[in-house]
Amino acid sequence: MIFDRESNVVGMDQREHQQIYPQPGWVEHDPLEIWQRTQEVVREALARAGLTGSDIAAVGITNQRETTVVWNRRTGQPYTNAVVWQDTRTDQLCAQLERDGYGPLFRERTGLPISTYFSGPKLRWLLDQHPQLRADAERGEALFGNIDTWLIWWLTGGPDGGAHVTDVTNASRTMLMNLRTLDWDEELLRVLQIPRQMLPTIRPSSDPATYGATRPDGPLGAAVPVCGDLGDQQAALVGQAGLKPGMAKNTYGTGCFLLLNTGTDPVPSKAGLLTTAAYQFGNQPCVYALEGSIAITGALVQWLRDNLGLIRESAEVEELARSVEDNGGIYFVPFFSGAFAPYWRSDARGVIVGLTRFVNRGHLARAALEATAYQTRDVVDAMVADAGIQLSELRVDGGMVRNELLMQFQADILGVPTVRPVVSETTSLGAAYAAGLAVGYWGSQEEIAQYWKEAKRWTPQMPSDQRDALYAGWKKAVERSFGWVAV
Repeated sequence: MIFDRESNVVGMDQREHQQIYPQPGWVEHDPLEIWQRTQEVVREALARAGLTGSDIAAVGITNQRETTVVWNRRTGQPYTNAVVWQDTRTDQLCAQLERDGYGPLFRERTGLPISTYFSGPKLRWLLDQHPQLRADAERGEALFGNIDTWLIWWLTGGPDGGAHVTDVTNASRTMLMNLRTLDWDEELLRVLQIPRQMLPTIRPSSDPATYGATRPDGPLGAAVPVCGDLGDQQAALVGQAGLKPGMAKNTYGTGCFLLLNTGTDPVPSKAGLLTTAAYQFGNQPCVYALEGSIAITGALVQWLRDNLGLIRESAEVEELARSVEDNGGIYFVPFFSGAFAPYWRSDARGVIVGLTRFVNRGHLARAALEATAYQTRDVVDAMVADAGIQLSELRVDGGMVRNELLMQFQADILGVPTVRPVVSETTSLGAAYAAGLAVGYWGSQEEIAQYWKEAKRWTPQMPSDQRDALYAGWKKAVERSFGWVAV
């Protein structure tokens, strides 16, 4: 996406890439395909906007966090497919770390529970499975990164001097970075048996020193500073101008991610949330957030489309859900990869409860949408408990916010308004802001905050007794999903 000074989108292109499921619980991507798609969308967005690379002031990257890539420094070839954040193959390793008593250490240093979600255990699993990878890692030949690191490395030259860097937000999702020092933690590296030399350098999210420049023979066709890097959910917080403590946003994508800005002090969570780096601009102090991560929201609509064939296009789910008055008494708990925040139960799996002969396709579609809103309520309640901050509104973004039925139900089940901004692709906008601030394209955080504009607001319309009854049913359904697999 290409943005101008007023935060308007002047060019964009998007393409899907393949989802690879080698066995139950495993989710992979092809890193070379992601790099290929990246080059294609960059060229096409420039062409559609009638621009060339030399018209671009700076490049910012935002990415799926936790998705783990390992590749050879000299050839640029990945050793394996990328292991995606939803992948649960590390469940035995994580369970062993818990049994060995490491849970409190990781929580205290990183703000994270031990979970299959994060990149550290995935990297350890890959090192254990591939002896050649470990040997190369010890020699400094093998490199690790999340998708941001992989793309920045290629954009800035790849095997020919590419920058091997990440930012504080992506590093804070590895289970390897100390939240206070903003550096890799030697003790945690020892516990996970990960060679430090394969890890990228941790830099600010918006870096006036820049990570490097794009190559003239690359997709931009010019040397452009690459100087913004934010994990996708932190980027959405910046794009929503959630730059003051107490501001919150929820991004509805493959999963759902609710972030609350807590300022320059990390707030430890007692209610099952993650403490995470939100952003760091230049040499200013790091800003932190509480985050609730939900694994399956938009992915559930894709599942209805691809696995059940209930709809042909994801957008059809709203019309199908509107074909019925309510959920017909069913709840759909989509814990396909275990339960994320605030439950953190890797023994959970997806369930549909309350089925009767009355239930039809429309009820399934409606229950699938409602599951997104219920899971968001779970996280909001945990945030209120941890931070002691009552939410006055929820700023929302991502692909699912175009679903009017879902947005109204979200306001109803939370009891606070949901607000959609004019630019709903706030993830890309946040990455643009990080890059633009680094090179002075925008002068200050105050300047970017003024560009945030409300497009639509949904206010709660459901009676409180109905809200409470529906949510109590959801909590009962969630309990039925626990203990389904042995870990």
